[in-house]
Amino acid sequence: MLLYADEDFPYPTVVELRRLGHDVLTAQQDGQSAAPDAHILACAHSLGRAVLTYNRRHYDRLHRGGAPHSGILSARQDSNHAALAGRIHAALSGLCPGRWCLRVNRPP
Repeated sequence: MLLYADEDFPYPTVVELRRLGHDVLTAQQDGQSAAPDAHILACAHSLGRAVLTYNRRHYDRLHRGGAPHSGILSARQDSNHAALAGRIHAALSGLCPGRWCLRVNRPP
């Protein structure tokens, strides 16, 4: 899937998602470091990419407010980047870009 990692999203997880076959562009690679969340969401949408973020509240607010987007996946922080990437990969399985908003949590 085409993904866009917000600036707070960990690069080791991005690398693992790429290994799993996802096309991930980071905000830093796109020259969007320190850009507001609404701008990141618009940039990702213009590229047909779903946003990856740890910042659930702000992106949920944008989603509920009707901001156009190609998907939002927020995750709970996890230092086990391979496990986090695996959970994200599983959550995205079978999805197409669209106006969905998902949350991926750590297992109990």
